[in-house]
Amino acid sequence: MKKDVRQMLHDFTSGLATLAETNGDSVDAFMNLLGTNYADGALDTKTKELISVAIGAYNRCEYCIVFHVYKALEAGATREQILESAMVAVAFGGGPSMAYSVTLLKDSIDEFEQDFK
Repeated sequence: MKKDVRQMLHDFTSGLATLAETNGDSVDAFMNLLGTNYADGALDTKTKELISVAIGAYNRCEYCIVFHVYKALEAGATREQILESAMVAVAFGGGPSMAYSVTLLKDSIDEFEQDFK
């Protein structure tokens, strides 16, 4: 059964907001870490998001895949760049990484890429 990746993205982001109501310091610290690490530096944000796509596929983290595919597209990554990043994960993670790449990751690109055209 195909997952609703847009709903997953919403669930993740709204979940962070809900958790912040009771654990604001922890959520703020996490968000500060993300903001610091994903800012342009020696690597640009797009490259960092592509790395994150690969790590998400390797770790089979569904919410990571959905979120970072969205953020990679937002940062200007192409379908081809995202898929190539996923194939690096497959080189390390084998069949399980391939399974997530040909389903959830591909579905995320299909759903979100029109948001950034």
